[in-house]
Amino acid sequence: MGTYRIKGACAASLIAMSWAALGSAGMAMAQEAAEAEESVEIVVVGSQIKGAKINEALPVTVISTDEIKSAAAVSGDELFRAIPQFGDVQFNSQNLPGSSNSARGDIGSLDLRSLGIGNTLVLLNGRRVVAHPTSQANDQLVPVLSYNTNAIPVNGLERLEVLRDGAAAIYGADAVAGVVNTVLKTDYQGAELSLQYGGAEGTGLREFNGNGVIGANFAENRGNITLFGSYDHGTGLDSTEQYFTKSSDRRSLFEGTAFEGSTSLDARSTNTPFANLRTYGNRAVTYNRSALTNSSGQFHLQPTSSTGCVAQVSADRCIQNGAMATAGADRDLRYDTLAQGVSIMPRLNRLNLFMTGHYDISDDVTFFAEAGFYRSKTKAQQSPVATLSSIPIYVPASNYWNPLGQAVFANGAVNPNRLVGTNAPTAGLPLSINNYLFQDFGPMNVTVTNQQYRLLAGLRGESNGFNWESAISYSEAWARDISDNISRTRLQESLSLSTPDAYNIFGTSVNSQSTIDAMREELVRYTKSTLATYDFRISKSDLITLPGGNVGFAAGIEARRETQLDDRDPRIDGTITYTDPLTGAVAGDFVNSALNNDTSGHREVFGAYAEFAVPLVSPEMDIPLVRSLDLQLAGRYEHYSDFGDVAVPKIAGAWEVVRGIRFRGSWAKSFRAPNLEQTNATVVTRANSRTDYIMCEADVRAGRITDFSQCSRAQTTSARRSGNPDLDPERAKTLSFGVVLEPPLPDGMGHLTFTTDWWRVRQTGLVGIFGEGNALILDYLLRKEGSTNPNVIRAAATASDEEAFRGTGLTPAGEVLYVLDQYTNLQPQTVKGLDFNLTYRTPETSIGSFNFAVNASHFLKYYQEPSPGIAALLAAQDAGDIDAAVNISGGRSLLQLDRKPKWRGSASLTWSLNNVTVGAFAQYTGKVYDTGLIDADGDYWTVKATTTANLYGQYRFTEGSLSGTSMRIGVRNLFDKAPPLSSSGYQGQLYSPLRRYWYLNVSHKF
Repeated sequence: MGTYRIKGACAASLIAMSWAALGSAGMAMAQEAAEAEESVEIVVVGSQIKGAKINEALPVTVISTDEIKSAAAVSGDELFRAIPQFGDVQFNSQNLPGSSNSARGDIGSLDLRSLGIGNTLVLLNGRRVVAHPTSQANDQLVPVLSYNTNAIPVNGLERLEVLRDGAAAIYGADAVAGVVNTVLKTDYQGAELSLQYGGAEGTGLREFNGNGVIGANFAENRGNITLFGSYDHGTGLDSTEQYFTKSSDRRSLFEGTAFEGSTSLDARSTNTPFANLRTYGNRAVTYNRSALTNSSGQFHLQPTSSTGCVAQVSADRCIQNGAMATAGADRDLRYDTLAQGVSIMPRLNRLNLFMTGHYDISDDVTFFAEAGFYRSKTKAQQSPVATLSSIPIYVPASNYWNPLGQAVFANGAVNPNRLVGTNAPTAGLPLSINNYLFQDFGPMNVTVTNQQYRLLAGLRGESNGFNWESAISYSEAWARDISDNISRTRLQESLSLSTPDAYNIFGTSVNSQSTIDAMREELVRYTKSTLATYDFRISKSDLITLPGGNVGFAAGIEARRETQLDDRDPRIDGTITYTDPLTGAVAGDFVNSALNNDTSGHREVFGAYAEFAVPLVSPEMDIPLVRSLDLQLAGRYEHYSDFGDVAVPKIAGAWEVVRGIRFRGSWAKSFRAPNLEQTNATVVTRANSRTDYIMCEADVRAGRITDFSQCSRAQTTSARRSGNPDLDPERAKTLSFGVVLEPPLPDGMGHLTFTTDWWRVRQTGLVGIFGEGNALILDYLLRKEGSTNPNVIRAAATASDEEAFRGTGLTPAGEVLYVLDQYTNLQPQTVKGLDFNLTYRTPETSIGSFNFAVNASHFLKYYQEPSPGIAALLAAQDAGDIDAAVNISGGRSLLQLDRKPKWRGSASLTWSLNNVTVGAFAQYTGKVYDTGLIDADGDYWTVKATTTANLYGQYRFTEGSLSGTSMRIGVRNLFDKAPPLSSSGYQGQLYSPLRRYWYLNVSHKF
């Protein structure tokens, strides 16, 4: 950590580079007055040398509490979304997947430079933070772990430091893109309480935040204890409350565009309360000499008001032969999940508590300690449980409600529900459930509890001119994800009953609550991660003296132990299994989940580093056009218990030409170790919606559709992925150059800073997989050529499959059961861009003081070199062998695709006069192309650029009974802009779903 020494009025207000000044090396002084006259050391991320000035060579920003207020951020997620250099937020509370396979609940992630989750190191008071224990798939479809930004006590921050530079040589793994250091309040004296209440217009969302801090010195000012805490409560946001989330069928939102009527915009689920069924053995059945099923024994239920009824089974339901069609009247039988009311944002309760303290044992030695606790609980509602097509459930012939069941049950009772006039045998026919939504179980309730704590103790002091510091810490995080589900075994038992108590999927009666409750089971996933650390550091700002000044030096050793546990529910990890009564196959016992083994792992890491700050030229040397020249040299060695040794260097420099003009640059190597799940997982089963493109090809050739953009062959596809203990670390090279302009202005004109930085990061060995989507594309290509992809496991083609392929010249393909894949090191990725910053600050004038800042991030390149397999697919598409409307992921330029806009920017303006402060903040996000919506020519839907604005006004009372009280009224999204449309309604990783949001904040200093 570098150190700045400040005197006078700037001491208590710290150092603040403007909120929008990411990358600026110029110091922007905060505006609050301070009483202290003594000098204070402010340690800033980027260097471990106390007292060094090498930070002038590094793109470091210090964000103060005032800038946090201007963004109206009360959570880490809101805070990092407001910083342009941070990319999309892949882990977020708006991500509510249908299973516990992804991180859910009160979760936020950070992705500096959009280089990927896990490439940004997060520190708390200069030391590592434990990772959130639940993984989630990244763009390469491998599980990654993130630091939970919502566990950061935003209201307890003294400042937030961001280093946008590869820093593995100084801080170790994960610092590929840079470092975020959260610095908490210390040495606080007094007390302060703040209350805030707000809500979004047109919705029922209401949020409350209360936070406070109290601190006091003791032992004749030799020690201090500071305590702070915050509590947040949110009522949640329902899908029916806003037009862009109220329906899974988004075709009406795109009327008047080139994509009007595109069926790919209809995301209603094919899992519906109208069961899709097939007779066991694919036996065709007739009813009164009409085909009740197709030649493969398939049929489905539908309302009697729909056309095509063959046999009526109740007053409002009937049977139509064949599987439910993907187009025509059958499309309207799909289930509109969003229209039923599910959670876009969950109900939330969050508690953050933290304590910092220190005690001067002697004039040269200080004991310091930290203790932190975070706990949150969210509640959300999602779509009801549905079957998983890869693991069928059977309705036995003995089922009381089976219309093709036994003529006479084993107890001698006549089956009153068997259709009369079929050719089904008197012993009845079992039926396999291909698709069914258990609507009568109600919405799936999801409760997620996250908890995290941190304990740290250490000593620091000075000896023989060296500053030294040593500390031990232990951090632990766990998450418990509980959701409603259904036991396959109990469901099968209920379906086997020959009494009216049997579960009825045919809609001929209403299932009793006792029948439903007997099958209901909670799915519990428990994850846990721990981090234990020890470090010893020394530094000296004047190791030796050169003509240009004192050489700074720092060195240290660090050791840490990381663990991760993913404890799956016994009904998923194989402890309690379901046995198929007809085939004997063993599967997981939950209706919508495949088998996933528990995963656990640990690693020990030892590291050693050294750093030098070398002043080559100083202003006193009076060299023309070289006012100063400083270098930073650093290197680090780390040994990992699970994959070996790594060593990386770094060099950075700053050249001040004349006063006010400075150039800077850096070059560094970085690395990121594979996480414990990537190396230790045995089989990880994931299910995603994927398109079976060979079916699209058959539809085109048969004339059922005119082109691939009309294809409706999306289905839930299971992928069986396996970890790889032989994975190598991902490596990166970072290069950056910048210029800092701080022209000296006449007295009374204030302070102006402009910076621009060019940067490039080249990563190699990215951990990824081929992907089940690409595997299906390869299967489509190979089947056109007469072969198949052996990693795509299909069922045998049925008679209906053969009918679908008849006359197409293609070999019939059966239903996809699952796809095999493995994590591996893939091809390189190169990302480069520019950062711009302008800040201007005026002194106090008769009309007040002004702070103005503009910050922008611009991508120049984001190119992922395709692996050999992906390259072959891309070449085939270029040659016309793969349709242009097929989206091949994992290669080519990713710039402006999905969540990677070229431009992101922010601007802030604050005006203060006496007791009044007014602040404005604007944020711009450039356009992106939505790969989920593509036309026949291969052109994507454009998600438009958008700008949102915040505004607040604050009054501080200095007299009377309200002295010490401040009141702030603010509004976020001032102009009530909805997020720009995408194929998913809106992109939650880039945009908040909230419209205009008003809040009132009252605080009081005691």
